[in-house]
Amino acid sequence: MMPVFDDLLERLDEVRVAHHIRGRIRLKLATGSAVAELPKDRARRFQAVLDSIPGVHGVRVNFLARSCIVDYDPAVIPFEAWSEFLCGVESPAAALLERILRDTYREIMNVEP
Repeated sequence: MMPVFDDLLERLDEVRVAHHIRGRIRLKLATGSAVAELPKDRARRFQAVLDSIPGVHGVRVNFLARSCIVDYDPAVIPFEAWSEFLCGVESPAAALLERILRDTYREIMNVEP
C-alpha cells in the first residue's frame, strides 16, 4: 500500500478532462480542489513523476489555470485509458494506466510494492 499515492487516487473526482486528442490530454482541477492547494514544490514533484512515466513525452503545468497538459504515446497508453481511469471505470486500459502510474511512483519514491 502506498498511502500518498492512494490519497491522490481518492481525489481523482477533482480532476476532469478539459480537452483530449490522440497523444495529448489537458487535465483541469476543479475550483476549490484540495489538490490545487498543493504547495508548488510538491506540485513540481508530481510533475516530475508524470514526466517519468513510460510513454509520456512531456508535461506542462499551468498553476494559475489549474491545468496540466500531458503529451503521450497512444501506443503505450491507450487513448481511452485517461478518461476511464479518471472516472473510475474498471477496464483493461484504465488498469494499465494505473499500473504504469503505480510502478513509476514506486520507482521514483523508492517505495516497496
